[in-house]
Amino acid sequence: MSHPLALYLVAFGGLLLVSVLLDDLAARIRVPGILMVLVLGLLIENHMGVVGGQQITLLNLNQAQQISQAALVLVLFFGGLTTNWSAVRGVIKPAARLATVGVVITAALIGWAGFGLSAASGVGTNPTTLPRVLFIGAMVASTDASAVLVLLRPLAGRLPKRLIDLIECESGFNDPMAVVLAGLALALAGGDGVAAGVLVTDVVRQFVLGILLGFIGGTLTLQLLGTRLTLNHAAMLPVVSLALLMVLTGGTLLLGGSPLLAAYVAGLVLGNGPTLDRKALAEAHSSYAKMAELLLFLCMGLVVAPQDVVYASGWAFVLFLLMQAVRFLMVHALLWHTTFTRYERIFVSCAGLRGAVPIALAIDAWSSGIPWGASMPPLALAVVLYGLFIQGFALVPLAERMNLTLPSRQHDPDAAA
Repeated sequence: MSHPLALYLVAFGGLLLVSVLLDDLAARIRVPGILMVLVLGLLIENHMGVVGGQQITLLNLNQAQQISQAALVLVLFFGGLTTNWSAVRGVIKPAARLATVGVVITAALIGWAGFGLSAASGVGTNPTTLPRVLFIGAMVASTDASAVLVLLRPLAGRLPKRLIDLIECESGFNDPMAVVLAGLALALAGGDGVAAGVLVTDVVRQFVLGILLGFIGGTLTLQLLGTRLTLNHAAMLPVVSLALLMVLTGGTLLLGGSPLLAAYVAGLVLGNGPTLDRKALAEAHSSYAKMAELLLFLCMGLVVAPQDVVYASGWAFVLFLLMQAVRFLMVHALLWHTTFTRYERIFVSCAGLRGAVPIALAIDAWSSGIPWGASMPPLALAVVLYGLFIQGFALVPLAERMNLTLPSRQHDPDAAA
């Protein structure tokens, strides 16, 4: 084993161990673990020195982009895997509207507002403005259920189940939609001389192949694991499912489809298969998804300079406020004729925290070589930090203030009797 490899193993193994300890500490003090991991990454010096006139870094941009894509595959697969159709059947329709139409509305309104702000601020508009503002809208359009559920842990069992199901189901569904819209914006940004029909065809191909190959791959995996009983037990099931997930996403990418969409659809098929040990599968992939999420936020903190986050904080705050206004309008419009009350709609609109997906998309834009791509990671990181600090810590008091919580059992005289 070479010395550079040994140093990388020690460095990243140590950082991952510290990240796990910070995540455990965050759970104890009721703080999002991803917040502490982000801060850890920002505090670690990524630049190791200069050798022969070349900058040596602990993690370069290409490595961060590859790690973020692999991490996003694991996160989306786990999101599909844990979506139980029978349990969330009552909120499927409103959640699907929020995750599809809602994402499009969010991206479009934020893009339209960003276009107007660019024109009004004196910056002016040019052919690159539209793809940039559309990408920003798509980048922040998806929500992160894990961050919300960690913050709501003090109210475990006290919030209406359909409210939690709606938030979790929407977060699982809206990631692929945001990924495809962001890909369309990047294609438009790099599409000089490319006809609009070619771009639309490429997006449709990614959608169709992603869904089709994900369904076929998930079904074949279900058949394989169902007929080979030696593979369908706790020791082998995680290994086989992970190997087949790697083959599926790699093959989908080679064929021109969306590997992230394929991973999510395959997770949906496997997670609702009647012949699998779903508990063992979910437990194993929860570990994979947690590791992927920690690595994603750690990498983001490493490759982004803290001063860049400070410089982006002003526009990020404007974007954060705009996100809240757009989501408030979008949620109320799409849930207006449902059984959700006004206070429940307000809570759903406030529970749209951003997490891993915006950060992975920002790194993807940066690595694409588009001129404005380098400004996306600091912007995404600042927006996520604002959400965790401002929006996140207000969720529990907000739920209690609006009387959405049930009485705690240990303080309930009837329960005690």
